[in-house]
Amino acid sequence: MQKSHKEIFIGIGIGIVANLIGSYLYIYFFSKYSVDSTWDLIIKEDLLGSIIALGAILNLIAFFLLLKKNQVTRARGVLIATLGAAILVLISKFL
Repeated sequence: MQKSHKEIFIGIGIGIVANLIGSYLYIYFFSKYSVDSTWDLIIKEDLLGSIIALGAILNLIAFFLLLKKNQVTRARGVLIATLGAAILVLISKFL
């Protein structure tokens, strides 16, 4: 595997982890219920797309930090992960 492909996959991993952490932090800080009961409510009320979109805000920070460190290829991976999250949000909203 070429080095650039490896860097893109690392960036995708960073983007996915940042999105998961952002979603968890949003639930933890802005929900008056526990994480487990909030998760059940998200599934019940079909709000998963909204939570994924809010979690993707952390990808913005990761993207610009990688650009500042001049790791452009990893930043591309974060961008790909963010586009994947956007596709998941679209799918969850229309299905």
